[in-house]
Amino acid sequence: MTGHIYRDVILEQHVRLFRGAMGAEFLFMDDNARPHRANIVDECLQSEDITRMDWPAYSPDLNPIDHVWDMLGRRIAARQPPPTCLPELRRALFDEWCNIPQDQIDNLILSMPRRCKACIASSGRHTPY
Repeated sequence: MTGHIYRDVILEQHVRLFRGAMGAEFLFMDDNARPHRANIVDECLQSEDITRMDWPAYSPDLNPIDHVWDMLGRRIAARQPPPTCLPELRRALFDEWCNIPQDQIDNLILSMPRRCKACIASSGRHTPY
């Protein structure tokens, strides 16, 4: 992933449209990954008037999607037999993604205020949740 790809694929095709649907209260959340912090990304967000959530350097675990990716990875690792080729892996990822219970994802999203408070209390360092 590069800053250009992140801008062209994620920001232009998804975030910009979602922000338009959400309105002025939209707050964009990404992390400190190098492609997310490229100048071209900053310029795109400014040109689209998209406000980015401040992200502490030591708290990448704030983003709920990272926990969903972890769930997905664990589900794939537990498959017996494991996928042995790219088409099998694609099918397995799709199947496991569809089988993650929505209530688990909802709970992650609903935990954001509590996790943000814990992050602030720890001055942006590791949070014990």
